[in-house]
Amino acid sequence: MKSLFLKAIILVYFVSVQLEGFAQKPLSEQMANTAIAALFKDARFTNQEKGPQWTYDMGVVLDGMALVFENTGDSTDFNYIKNWMDQFVSEDGTIRNYHATEYNIDHLKNGKSLLFLYKATQDKKYLKAADKLYAQIQTHPRTKEGGFWHKKIYPYQMWLDGLYMAQPFYTEYASIHNIPHIYEDVAKQFQYMENHARDAKTGLLYHGWDESRKERWSDPNTGLSRNFWARGIGWFSMALVDVLDHFPADHPKRKDLIAMLNRTLTAVARVQDPKTHVWFDVIDQGDRKGNYVEASASSMFIYAMAKSIRLGYIDQTFQKNVDLGYKGLLKEFVEPAGKDHINLNKVVTVSGLGGKKYRDGSFEYYISEPVKANDPKGVGAFLMAASEMERQKTNRK
Repeated sequence: MKSLFLKAIILVYFVSVQLEGFAQKPLSEQMANTAIAALFKDARFTNQEKGPQWTYDMGVVLDGMALVFENTGDSTDFNYIKNWMDQFVSEDGTIRNYHATEYNIDHLKNGKSLLFLYKATQDKKYLKAADKLYAQIQTHPRTKEGGFWHKKIYPYQMWLDGLYMAQPFYTEYASIHNIPHIYEDVAKQFQYMENHARDAKTGLLYHGWDESRKERWSDPNTGLSRNFWARGIGWFSMALVDVLDHFPADHPKRKDLIAMLNRTLTAVARVQDPKTHVWFDVIDQGDRKGNYVEASASSMFIYAMAKSIRLGYIDQTFQKNVDLGYKGLLKEFVEPAGKDHINLNKVVTVSGLGGKKYRDGSFEYYISEPVKANDPKGVGAFLMAASEMERQKTNRK
C-alpha cells in the first residue's frame, strides 16, 4: 500500500513538472486555440473556387472541439464547429462537395457534427443533410455477410478506420429517428471486423481485410493485411466507446460491444511502451529500427480508456495506463506555441492500403509515410483525450 501511495505521489509530481512549460489554461483549450488560429490552411480546405473538401479530417477536429465546448461552454468553440459546417450545408440540406455515389465511408464521418448542430440549434438544415448521409448508408455496397466496403474504389474491403467513420453517426441517427433495426446492423459491423481482423495470440487487430483476396496487400488465405497499425486500432477503439453513447442500454448486443471494447483495450495496454508510456506507429514492433512513437494513436487510446473508465465499461486498473499515457503524451508530443497555444508533434499524416501509389501494408510502408505537427487527425484526437482527462478531474459523469 505504501509503495502504491509513493508511486501516485511521484506521478503527480512528474505531471506537474511537465505542465510547468504550459500556461495554466487547460490543454484542451490551448489545442483548440491552435486549431482555430491555424484553420488548417492546406489546399483541401482553402480552395476559393471549389470550396473546402468534404473530408473526415476536419470532422475529427470538430468532434474534439465539441468535447471542449461541452466542458467550457465557450461560444468560440461552438462557432468554430458551426462556421465549418455552414460552409457546406445549404438550407435544403444539400452538402457542398459531397458525392454519395462515391460510396466513400469516410464521407459519413462529419454526420456527427451535423447531428451535434441540429441538437444544439434545432435548425432542420443539419438534419436534412444528415438524411443524405443516411441515404448513402442504405445503398452502400457490402461484403457478402453484410460489412460495409471501405470505399467503392476499394471493393470487398473492410478497414478499421471505417468503423469510426460511419458507426457513431449511424447509431446516433438511429436514436434521433427511432430506427431500432439499425442497432443490430451497427453491432454486426463491429463483429464482422473483429471476427476477421483480430489476432488470436495478441488480441490486436490487423488494419484491413479483403474478402476477395485479390489485393497484393492481403494474405491469400485470410485476406488480412500484414501489420497492426496503431491509429487503425485507435479508430476502432474510439468507434466502440462513442457508439455506446447512443446504443440502447437494454439491447442484447450492448454487452457484446462492451466485451469487444475490453478485449481491444486490454491488447492495447499490453503493448504500451514501458519507456515512454505511449504507443508506436506499428504498435507491436517498438524495438524495430525506424519505428516511432506516434501522437494521434496515443491520444486515441488515452481517450478511449479514460472515457471507458468513467462510464464503467472497463476496470479501474486501466487508470494507471491512462495516467502514465497522458504524462507520456505531454512529454513526447506537446510543446508550448505562444500564450495559451500548444503544438502536437509526430502525427503521421496518413496510412492506407492499396491505391494508385500502391501501399502494400508492409512495416517499411507504414514508417515511410510523412509525419508532421498539428495534422488535423492528431489535433482532433488530442482534443478528445485532453477533454476527457480534464473531465475526469472534475468527477463529472
